Amino acid sequence: MERLNVWAPRVLSLLRIVAALLFMEHGLMKIFHFPGPQPGAPDPLPTMLVVAAWLEIVGGGLIALGLFTRPVAFILSGQMAVAYFLAHAPQGFYPAMNMGEPAVLYCFLFLYLVFAGPGEWSVDAQLRKRP
Repeated sequence: MERLNVWAPRVLSLLRIVAALLFMEHGLMKIFHFPGPQPGAPDPLPTMLVVAAWLEIVGGGLIALGLFTRPVAFILSGQMAVAYFLAHAPQGFYPAMNMGEPAVLYCFLFLYLVFAGPGEWSVDAQLRKRP
């Protein structure tokens, strides 16, 4: 087990990077229709979805880099909680039925990053190492 513990900060970094890149994709789909348009998104986007999309793009990019990880993760966790309760919960109680599972997972993953930090492979970690 001790050998696995050595890898924990690096695997945390991998989790952070992969989750952030997948999260960014949602904003890119809303704003730039890349890699395709966001299914079910209205055109033109209401202001609230434009703000959400830019949070997903910029916040996801910062999380991927591991820059300002804790405060950005806190904001994105809140964004996903709001998204769940505004868009998904009114469709039904169960996340598997109201299509809210990704929002719940992102919410708690970002909340975890608030407390766990960015991991070893991050700009934040490199800045902490500077004298």
